[in-house]
Amino acid sequence: MIRIGVFDSGMGGESVAKAITKALPDAQVTFVGDTKNLPYGSKTPDQLYAIVLPILQDLAQKNDVVVVACNTVTTTLIGRLRKEISTPLVAVEPMVKPAANRTKSGIIAVCATPTTLASERYHQLKAEYAHNITVIEPDCSDWTAMIEAKQVDKQHVTERIQSVCQAGADVIVLGCTHYHWIEELINEIADGKAEVIQPESAIIEQLKRVISEL
Repeated sequence: MIRIGVFDSGMGGESVAKAITKALPDAQVTFVGDTKNLPYGSKTPDQLYAIVLPILQDLAQKNDVVVVACNTVTTTLIGRLRKEISTPLVAVEPMVKPAANRTKSGIIAVCATPTTLASERYHQLKAEYAHNITVIEPDCSDWTAMIEAKQVDKQHVTERIQSVCQAGADVIVLGCTHYHWIEELINEIADGKAEVIQPESAIIEQLKRVISEL
């Protein structure tokens, strides 16, 4: 039986773990959510590294492959982490490339944490795939805490999503796995004006490729 560890800062990655369990029912899936050190999205890369490395090392010892279901960790640390951990790491990052390929208006929105948006990897993704389109980055800095507390401010989310739709965005990227928990709400607000995309299916496909090579 393939053992898959799934890691995230808090409950966000639970949706990823559930999707993996559904897609790979014969696998043993273990989810670890670091609620103690939330939020990740406002921490420095060095602070995150000190927190995340021991957690992933422990998961790596107990599993055949580990899914890093945290955009913030991936975009800031995945290179450093792969040097320290020999177990394959499947990482999630903002879907800038798919969004750029799908947009017809030439405008996309990326909903992500401040640390993700400031990361070198995110800027590489934009430079490579979105250099000829407009990328809107709404302020979602309090969404993770709101979702963890199960106190979703619908008016706040509505204002953010409506603003990017009014600005012409026709694809909205959920660049934090916490935001998957309000995907239905975001779709309702976008109401056909924008397509909402998140990476669970892409993670599963990459996971299958990695498992086939073990």
